Amino acid sequence: MNNIHIIGESNTIFNEFIAEIRSADVQVDSMRFRRNLERIGEIFAYEISKTLKYEQREVVTPLGIAMMPRMVTKPVLATILRAGLPLHQGLLNYFDQADNAFISAFRKYEKDGTFEIQVDYMSAPEIEDKTLILVDPMLATGQSMVLAYEELLNNGAPEHTHIVSVIASRQGVEYLQRHLSPSNCSIWIGAMDEELTAHSYIVPGLGDAGDLAYGKKISD
Repeated sequence: MNNIHIIGESNTIFNEFIAEIRSADVQVDSMRFRRNLERIGEIFAYEISKTLKYEQREVVTPLGIAMMPRMVTKPVLATILRAGLPLHQGLLNYFDQADNAFISAFRKYEKDGTFEIQVDYMSAPEIEDKTLILVDPMLATGQSMVLAYEELLNNGAPEHTHIVSVIASRQGVEYLQRHLSPSNCSIWIGAMDEELTAHSYIVPGLGDAGDLAYGKKISD
């Protein structure tokens, strides 16, 4: 899949937000962590909006009529709970007319430390021939993202899918490349890290995004 966009490769304010969510000193403020994820989502929304369909329409002003390019595409925003919620909100701030989908997926660990990804729940609209934007802050192995995408296909086949992650491992991106069609899927990431630990955590990464945003959970 050649359609991979790494936003953090350019020197912009975007990288300030990435740096803050990575920083152990800043992470102690969960409200700021959530807000930074939201701001990152807004930037992703702006960049993705450049790829959507527009048409010229009249806008009546107090002094006349202006012809403006208006967005035709109404995307469906989907997120993997719970870590994806602030990132999802950032995209929704810009795509404020979008329909929304929510998927619960988690790692079910075995006693030997191995795990499998399980999808517990999905709430989603019809996505046939729609533009789907599927977000999760961390793309580690890529398994959760692919399973969530496959679950969403039960509600129709989207015209195009944009996969959005803030921090991705190279292995995770390669997994998506093997399991998603390059003709109708694009990958948008903030930064790509090279290493996964034996427990499939991204290094240097940032830690557990869900815990940092909403507090620690009881482990299985």
